[in-house]
Amino acid sequence: MTSSTHSNANDTHTLSRRALLRGLGVSIALPWMESIRVWGDMAADEKQASGPPTRMAILFSGCGFHKHEWWAKGQGAGMELGRVLTPLNDFRERMVFIRGLYNAEALKGNIHSSQTGNLLSGAPLSAGGTIRSGTSVDQVIAQHIGHQTRLPSLVLGCEKANPSVHKNYSMLYSSHISWSSPTTPTPLEVYPALAFDQLFKDKAGRGDQSVLDSVLRDARDLRRNISRRDQQKLDEYLNSVREVELRIERAGKRGELQGWRPTRTTPDMPRPKDGYPQDIVEHMKLMCDILVLAFQTDTTRLCTLKLNNDHGTLRFPHLGVDYMIHHLLSHTDNEDWLKVNQFFLEQMAYIARRLDAIQEGDGTALDHTILMLCSSMLHGNHDANQLPVVILGGSGAGIRGGQNLDYLGQSDRQMCRLYLSLMNRMGVKPDRFGDATAPLAEI
Repeated sequence: MTSSTHSNANDTHTLSRRALLRGLGVSIALPWMESIRVWGDMAADEKQASGPPTRMAILFSGCGFHKHEWWAKGQGAGMELGRVLTPLNDFRERMVFIRGLYNAEALKGNIHSSQTGNLLSGAPLSAGGTIRSGTSVDQVIAQHIGHQTRLPSLVLGCEKANPSVHKNYSMLYSSHISWSSPTTPTPLEVYPALAFDQLFKDKAGRGDQSVLDSVLRDARDLRRNISRRDQQKLDEYLNSVREVELRIERAGKRGELQGWRPTRTTPDMPRPKDGYPQDIVEHMKLMCDILVLAFQTDTTRLCTLKLNNDHGTLRFPHLGVDYMIHHLLSHTDNEDWLKVNQFFLEQMAYIARRLDAIQEGDGTALDHTILMLCSSMLHGNHDANQLPVVILGGSGAGIRGGQNLDYLGQSDRQMCRLYLSLMNRMGVKPDRFGDATAPLAEI
């Protein structure tokens, strides 16, 4: 291991720096272990108690949801959910359903781009094809705590950015929810293999050697110095890394993903023509798995996953819904639109289940993760007067689940108040953000 260790009377280990397994051009951050009482960069965190960190993931689905099926009634385990939200039924006691928040600047421009480009910042947007928004909440947090992990943040997507202009606004606004500065959308990774490389490859051009093969010697040395329970956890974790590697390799060989081999920057298949449908089911599942793996390894504590673009063109043949692109389907409010909505919510449920299966101390990774899903409008008729928001997990950060919160009709219902609350939970405490000066007391 790269970090120095020493033994105490209980044969536990204290690491002076972050624990990594290293091989040729490869590094893997370890999951939380009881035998290794360290998390993050101890030079920055040495005054804090050891334990799992708080992470935040923001999922985005463009064009809103079914007008009549996005709702919640009641509280806690007895909460009733509209049909869009049924994939989250098992998480009602760990859910915060939020109604009525809005972004005032999104009502001043036009549809789609001007409703998405400032979704996570509340900033005014420039029109006329020029680019100016605001730094998004995830990147503000990354600027404060990103130095504690190998990657300040991970920004993923399942649909490529659209550089065109729509109704006098750049479509880059509708293609990016994460902004590193007012004029810079954060680079978006849509290729699972390259996203995987971000987690583990020191240099992407090191060849085809497996990540695990590179670090097994270091892993064997570590295994001799940890408890039996942690040995089992290490084995399970390394198996999960291998499983993702193999699935990416198999998907690439089948030609189902638009992308490159995990360790190459050149494509391993001819670039598909524009509009050629990829296997969106496998694509989304891989991105969800990479998000979970990034948190499990503490490679980053911040991730945004854009499931599709606002004004997007994805199709869903696996649902029997292949006659209309996502954007046009959003105007229908029919049963096919409901199927697509539920498919997006299933991605959130899948991530939550994966995180909840990862034991960390007295809780799970879901307890230490704030997992939020939002959209640029309530439904496909461009209603941004209130925005759909649902949060899972985060109890380890003090978020109380089983809540059904309604701010509609209140005067201070800025979406940025929610972001202030989330920043506080992540240890970042600005006086204001966007158009908000006070967090939501309930979050």
